[in-house]
Parts: sequence; structure tokens; C-alpha cells
Amino acid sequence: MTATAPRIHVLDPRLANQIAAGEVVERPSSVTKELIENAIDAGSQRIEVEIEQGGARLIKVRDDGIGIGEQDLPLALARHATSKIGSLEDLEGVSSLGFRGEALASISSVSRLELISNAEEDPRHGWRVVAEGRGMDARVTPAPHPRGTSVGVRDLFFNTPARRKFLRTEKTEFAHVEEAFRRQALSRYDITWVLRHNQKVIHQLPAGHSASARERRIASLLGKNFIEHARYIEREAGGLRLSGWVGLPTHSRSQADQQYFFVNGRVVRDRLVAHAVRQAYRDVLFNGRHPVFVLYLELEPDVVDVNVHPTKHEVRFRDGRMVHDFLYSSLHHCLASAKPAESSGDSSGDSSGDSSDEGVADEANTPGASPQGVASEASAEQPRWQQQGIALTHSPDRHPGAARVRRFMQGYQALHPDHEETLLTPQPNVPSGRGSEVREAPLAMPDNDPTAAPPLGFALGQLHGIYVLAQNAEGLVLVDMHAAHERIVYERMKTQLAAAKGLDAQPLLVPVSIAASRAEVATAESEQQAISQLGIELDIAGPETLLVRQLPALLAQADPEALVRQMLEELARYGRTHQVEARLHELLSTMACHGSVRANRRLTIDEMNALLRDMERTERSDQCNHGRPTWTQMGLKALDRLFLRGQ
Repeated sequence: MTATAPRIHVLDPRLANQIAAGEVVERPSSVTKELIENAIDAGSQRIEVEIEQGGARLIKVRDDGIGIGEQDLPLALARHATSKIGSLEDLEGVSSLGFRGEALASISSVSRLELISNAEEDPRHGWRVVAEGRGMDARVTPAPHPRGTSVGVRDLFFNTPARRKFLRTEKTEFAHVEEAFRRQALSRYDITWVLRHNQKVIHQLPAGHSASARERRIASLLGKNFIEHARYIEREAGGLRLSGWVGLPTHSRSQADQQYFFVNGRVVRDRLVAHAVRQAYRDVLFNGRHPVFVLYLELEPDVVDVNVHPTKHEVRFRDGRMVHDFLYSSLHHCLASAKPAESSGDSSGDSSGDSSDEGVADEANTPGASPQGVASEASAEQPRWQQQGIALTHSPDRHPGAARVRRFMQGYQALHPDHEETLLTPQPNVPSGRGSEVREAPLAMPDNDPTAAPPLGFALGQLHGIYVLAQNAEGLVLVDMHAAHERIVYERMKTQLAAAKGLDAQPLLVPVSIAASRAEVATAESEQQAISQLGIELDIAGPETLLVRQLPALLAQADPEALVRQMLEELARYGRTHQVEARLHELLSTMACHGSVRANRRLTIDEMNALLRDMERTERSDQCNHGRPTWTQMGLKALDRLFLRGQ
């Protein structure tokens, strides 16, 4: 018997809306998100969200926006009905959060929805429309309501029991709702927000435009530790503007639950953005940890496409490579400028990563630079400890090793032709006895002038040959001398490598053949210039074959196939690759680790102080090359509590 082909027919509107609801309405949090976005688009100054039983029983969003007129209410719940776009040109430059006209129709098809709105100042002129999972022939009735709109969603998935069974516990569902609320509240500081759960106020956030008001909101939503361990960034270039707060690497988390990125006010989770952020934190974050940030990217609406995902969580940039480079460089410079000199003070200051900051870092990392700084160039604004040059106050004749503290490592000919003596060269052990050594006294802290002390203070001594103990204006500083020196050496090696005119390349005696996909071959062909700049010679030997003929000299022992595959994958997905740089930095990190001062190395007070001054001048010196902290501070209050002083 021959099967008859089914006839093509138009879907019932209710069924079509429920299919759309499968993409838009995942759980109560997605309903909350869609309703809040509509309230924001309405120009609201106050948005109240009321939740019952995690959102399964009730989700109600009330705003004071422009409202919906009586004549438009019949279409408010209709599919593909919207006031936000009217042409293809509007879609290409959409600036509103909603624009498809699907949310209310989808929500009403799987819930009992009531919408009351008033577009006039007189509260008697409100109107109501109700839908209970039926067709869209909704009836409009009068209902008093202040100017604005209230949308109540009851009994979510009441007519789709299979989907209702997938809802989790009340606590879990409300946690998702609260996260959706948190994201929207972080997107607009000029709106007053209220969140209630089971008649209990969870969040009440007043509107504010000042920097302190924004920080108070972040502290309320993410905790005080976020602001205390974050730096403010603001940078603009090429029509792109990035602002927000970047968490210091020392304030990382075990999961990526405090990462908020907004594009023109819309919260997104984009893989290009995630890759740029991950690369910026590459060598300052401990393995398995995740950075925290609240960042805002602003650009022209017509250069970003927001219509690429059903939930609008992803976007597509017209020039993804430029956006990736802008994000990476901005965050990279911001994190690089986080030094102990700033970490010990206010951590939320501006960090635009401009050229003046980079110049200071480069000067500090220049081999042979004066450890004390140049007193003649000191200004009245500098701290007195910098003006006086008191990093090394003892005569070099008394401690010959002190002169070598400021010098860099010896060897590694592939990096730089000008080699320097080994930093902190181990000295032969001298038997103790009278006249065998001169013990210098630690530098005393000034009593009444905090500006006379450097951020990491003055060295007091060593603990078990591992830690340097120092005293600063706030209390006691403990430094892991190997971890700190490892970062100093590593950063200087990176500076020398970056200053080189090009990477030294080494031809392979036998070219390595790689079986590649056609997509990989196409990427290799289109990105030949970028690949050659990395010191790699990659030839196309066939439609599915690549030949590696040359690698950077420092990576001569690397696995060519793994390196090339990862490099081509990044080029294809993000338009940029940091694989070669990452491999080089891994090598430099290993070299720096082996070349740094080891545990149980006995240092003089001068050497300890010079190490502290190096840390204050070195980028990323709060962490070693592996992301571990290099120093910690114990304030006088903490010490007093430890010894029950003043109790």
C-alpha cells in the first residue's frame, strides 16, 4: 500500500504560538526577562517585579512607562505585532531590547495572562486584556490603572503538563528569576527596581546616576567584595566605547557566575567576547578560576546584529576582529597596570590603559633603570619615598650584591643580544663570625607621614628563606619572594621579546605534513599574512594537506600539528589567534621560574627592599606566572583582633 503524502496546511495560531514559546519561554526566568525588557523599552523609571512560588504561580511586572492605548491592546498579544520596528532598515539598526513581537503571544499561549495598561495620566482610563492559552481574539475591558503597564502571568505551563514537570524546585526557579532581574538591574542604573518573592522584598534599588550610586547598586547585587576588588575601566577608540568594572585576578571565582557583559544595554553571552576576556586574563588567573566583571560596550546599532538567537543572548558584530582586539587590548592594559602600588589603595580607580600608563611601565622595566628613581625628575605630587629615592639607602660598598639586584637574567640568547648578570645571583656561603658580614638595620617607618612610605613598605626580614616580611603604613606585608621575582623576570622577558623587531624563525629539517579539513585549508590560505607574521611558514600542499616548513626558534621543540590546528581554529572563529604568543609566554614562564630566586636563598635587607620596589613597578606583579598571589596584607586592625587588643 502506497503511503499518501501529508497535505501542507497553515498551523493553528495557538499551536504556532506554543511552538514559538518553546524557544522564548524556557522557564519563569525567561518570562521575567521578556516582560522586564518590554518595560524598559516603554521608557519606565520604576519597575516592580513580584514573584510567587518561584514564578510557577505568578510573575507580575509593573512599570510606569508610556503604556498601551485602547486601540492597540487587541494586537498586544498577537504574534508578530510590535511598535518597535516597521521596516528592514529599522531591523538593521534596532536599538530596543524587544522587536520581534513574539514574547507576549508566546507567553499567553502557555499561561493565564492579564495585561492592564494606561497611556494617559488619568488612572480611570486603563484597559485590560486577558488570554488563557486560547486564540488571540482577546476581549478588551475597562480597568482603572495608573499610567504604565502591569502584566501578570499565572500558572505557567498549566496547559502543557509535560513542560511543567521540567520545572525545578521553587528555590532553584527563583534563583534563576533573581539572576534575570540582576542582569536587567545592572543594565540600567537610571531606573528604580523592586523585586519581591512571596510578598517579601528581596531587592529595592533606587535610581542613581553618580559613580558612587552605581557602585552601591553593584555592591547590593554582587556583594561588597566585588567593588573592593575591582578596577574601573573606561576606554574609547574606533567608534567603540568600553566601560565598567574588571575584577582583579586575586578576586576570581570557582564558577563563571559574576560575568556580565552588555552591548548597547543588552546583556549578551557571546563567544567572541568570552574569548577576548579569557585571553586578557591568560597568565594572571590561577588554573580553574574564573574572572569577574561588569562591562558595557557601546557602538553604533547598525554595526551589530542582535537578531541571531531566539533568546537574543548572542550578537554578531560586523567587524568582529576589531571588536575582539579592542576588548582584549583594553582589558589587557587594565590588568597590566594593576600593581601593588594601586592594589594596596583604592582598587576602583580609573584604568583606561592609555599610553601614559604604558610608558611608566616600560620605563620601570627597562634594564639598568635606577632602582630609586631619578630624584631630579620628582614632582611635588610624588610620594616622599619616591622623591627621596630611599629604596636603597645603604652604600653599595657595604653590600656588593645590592648593585646586582636591579639587573636582569643572564643568558637566553634567543631573546635579546644584550645580556645582563643574573638577578639575585646566589652568593657563596660565608661562615658566620665577627667581621664575616655586615648586618644592616631595617629602614624605619615614618611615624606621621604615610606618603613617606612606599606601598609595600620596608623589609624587616625573611621567614624560613621563603617569605619576605615588610612593614608599610597599613601594617604587615608578606611576600612570596620566589613567586614575586618570577613575575618580575617573566614580565621583563616579555618586554624584551615584544621589543624585538621580529621573531627569529627556524626552518624544519623535514617539513611536517598535516591532514587538514577543507575549512582549515581555506583559513590557512586566507590568513597567510597573519600566519607568516607569527614566524610560521605554512604551505598548502593539497585540498586537504598542509605543510609546516618553519616555526619560531623558541618553539622549535613544540608539536607543530597541535600548534597549527589551534591557531587555525582561533583564526576561523575569532579572526585573531594568540596561540603562538601563548606558547612563547609559556616557554618564557618556565624559563623565568627556573631563573628566579629560589626558596632558602638568603637575601640582604637591600635585596629585599629592591625586590619590593621592583614589584611596585612591574605589571601584573600581584600574581606569579601561574596565577598564585605574590603578596598579602595584614592590617593593624586584623593583627589587633588576632591578639585581642582593645577587646
